[in-house]
Amino acid sequence: MLFHVRMDVAVPPTLDPDVRADLLAREKTRALELQRAGTWVHLWRVVGHYSNVSVFEVPDGTALHDLLWSLPLFPYMTIEVTALTAHPSALSENP
Repeated sequence: MLFHVRMDVAVPPTLDPDVRADLLAREKTRALELQRAGTWVHLWRVVGHYSNVSVFEVPDGTALHDLLWSLPLFPYMTIEVTALTAHPSALSENP
């Protein structure tokens, strides 16, 4: 199943700089791991925001939920999820 996910991040400015650096490094490591596994299919930055728009391919909503909870930045995110399905006018559906 494909999911479109927008993640808006709000790390507290008062967070210790060393804790913040560690958190961001762990987030990057996890994101790269999921991309290499083919689960995090697309990842785009939203210009002007500490946000991203992503596409995930997972078996179901529960798998996506578990994946999102595994992200180190999850406690600092507001997340919007939209399930995706093929469009009947898409070229891939009409070769």
